[in-house]
Amino acid sequence: MASRKQQLRAARRQHRPGLELSAVSHQGASLTSPQLASWLPVAASADADLLPELGTLVARSRDLTRNNGIATSGIQTLVDNVVGVGLRLSATPDYRALGRTAEWAMQWQRNTERLWREFASSTDCDVARTLNFAGMTELMFRSQISDGDSLALPLWLGRPGARFKTCFQVVESDRLSNPNNQADSRTLRGGIEFNGYGEPLAYNIRKTHPGDYLMGVASVAGEWERVPARTVWGRLRVVHLHDKERTGQSRGKPIMSAVIQQFKMLDKYAGAELDAAVINAMMAAFIETEMDSEALLELLGGTPEKADAEVKRRNRGRPKLKSGSIIPLYPGEKMAPFMPARPAAQFEAFTVAVMRHIAAALGLPYELLLKDFSKTNYSSARAALLEAWRMFRSRREKLATYWAQPCYELWLEEAVNKGLIEAPDFYQNRAAYCRAKWIGPGRGWVDPVKEAQAAQIRMNAGISTLEAECAEQGLDWEEVLEQRAREQQRMRELGIDPATLAKVAPITFVENQNVKGANDDGQDASGAA
Repeated sequence: MASRKQQLRAARRQHRPGLELSAVSHQGASLTSPQLASWLPVAASADADLLPELGTLVARSRDLTRNNGIATSGIQTLVDNVVGVGLRLSATPDYRALGRTAEWAMQWQRNTERLWREFASSTDCDVARTLNFAGMTELMFRSQISDGDSLALPLWLGRPGARFKTCFQVVESDRLSNPNNQADSRTLRGGIEFNGYGEPLAYNIRKTHPGDYLMGVASVAGEWERVPARTVWGRLRVVHLHDKERTGQSRGKPIMSAVIQQFKMLDKYAGAELDAAVINAMMAAFIETEMDSEALLELLGGTPEKADAEVKRRNRGRPKLKSGSIIPLYPGEKMAPFMPARPAAQFEAFTVAVMRHIAAALGLPYELLLKDFSKTNYSSARAALLEAWRMFRSRREKLATYWAQPCYELWLEEAVNKGLIEAPDFYQNRAAYCRAKWIGPGRGWVDPVKEAQAAQIRMNAGISTLEAECAEQGLDWEEVLEQRAREQQRMRELGIDPATLAKVAPITFVENQNVKGANDDGQDASGAA
């Protein structure tokens, strides 16, 4: 049997391109296909692909975030839904592993959460004393998705008025770089030193931002500080938050990296259409004439010099259009209205198609990115929001795991050593004491009635709990129960029977005949959840 190479040669001799394409097992690997012949990407390592271009990607991503409204909307939507007003601690110590009771765990949880709220709600947790923990969490997440990385240094500082010495310094990722701009190597990449197993050993951080030379402080911008990843006794010294898409990837990339080009081209296109529309709006009418150039020159004086002077004179006395205006015309002239063709007929359809591509890259539904639900029915909106919610929960879980939880563990260690929290054998049972959940912003409602009924059905069927349902709405179930108990107690004190307020009138669903709000199957836009 002839070899594949021989078959390819024979196909070329016989001018049979069909066999030429079949000369590879995978058509996507063809080097002769007209569609693929010039597509020759390099299969490099994760860092080789990213690190040389990271600075450009970050700068362009920030420029889009500053100057493009859609890019700003995408980043803000992610921040609002992943972080919101902050992540709330729900301490859940493993009391069984600690040989304790559920009652002990409840008391321990309340005391720990009370102390954490005191720490997290104060700006003392920030080295600069400008942000509380919720503000720092938002900044860390915003930096991660916009720049690819976010960095924080846990510090131990005794400061007047601060109850705890643990605090955190958020550092812009631009400052993380190789000392003296050394080339990347096997053990030093993107400012991070690694051991043979790929474990970060130290982070090299500039003392100031490299762009500070614009402010006249370049004398220290060229100095680096080597910060070990951990102390000799194991305490965390650096919190590095970034998405890791490939094995061996040292740094993260901006979330908009895949669509930066589309963003910029769409920005230019929209700007050109807007400029054209403005110019068109300034034109009211044209004056048409049947005279040729020689006759026109004769009318304006007979010589170029006289014609130029006449044009200037006419410009000084140019009539302005207003209600009831009479425009003087020369013989043979007539007024023709200007019919603008802006924006282009396909402008909206084209921009929507590009926006959907951009929204998909950001992990957001198009409607949520543009904040436009005008053409969406209930079923479509709910499906889109559920898909978005899965992404929000995934990102929130990562943010909690790699940022909030390490910060909590560092603070808890100090609180235990201060004697504020009882935790015998803390270092031997650190994981059991530090176990916690983090509650983010609520999912909200598309149809409050139906979704509340669905939550009740799930709990009655035993496939959900009050804790889970409250967490979906950004609430702590114990706080909800305690508040309800206080309200009911107050009602009884005022002579109000709480049972009367618990009665709900039966709900009657009226079919909506409005076609615009109907689903594809003809149901009302408020169809079942």
